[in-house]
Amino acid sequence: MKKKIVIAITGASGAIYARLLLDKLHHLNSQVGEVAVVMSDNAKQVWQFELDNEDYNKLPFKFYAKNDFMAPFASGSAKFDTMVIVPCSMGTLGRIAGGISDDLITRAADVVLKERRKLILVARDTPLNLIHIRNMATVTEAGGIICPAVPSFYNKPQTVEEVALTVVNRVIDLIGLDNNSYRWGEVSD
Repeated sequence: MKKKIVIAITGASGAIYARLLLDKLHHLNSQVGEVAVVMSDNAKQVWQFELDNEDYNKLPFKFYAKNDFMAPFASGSAKFDTMVIVPCSMGTLGRIAGGISDDLITRAADVVLKERRKLILVARDTPLNLIHIRNMATVTEAGGIICPAVPSFYNKPQTVEEVALTVVNRVIDLIGLDNNSYRWGEVSD
């Protein structure tokens, strides 16, 4: 059965993670039934600043406005399997941990948690203060998965994109999609 996935992009630094994840999902379309995307205003600004483009406008997915509470994934009856917030700002994390559904991103996250579906937060900030850590614990206890945007280097990445892909490939694995990526113990070129 093909996955129905919500991708939410917040204004934390790390737009490259969102772009690479959306690219991967497009290439894994035989496993994906639907991808719905929502971006905060800050996410659009960060994307433009960090990636020097507005290519999010060219992606082959349906985009929803940040306050479109009529979006299908604003209700559990739409049966989206997974939601990934990438990158996830500490403010978004805090609102989710506090049960505050003040926009489509936090509403959808609340829905995913209440329906006991998969919520993956690609947290992107450092250092962390105790409030961040407690918010991560709260979301984890509620069933969410905190996947910090912490790249790995054992596959010897050579470019910024290859470094960022180490995080994106972990997210793809967490979603439950088959993905041809480096695995520990393999010999890299």
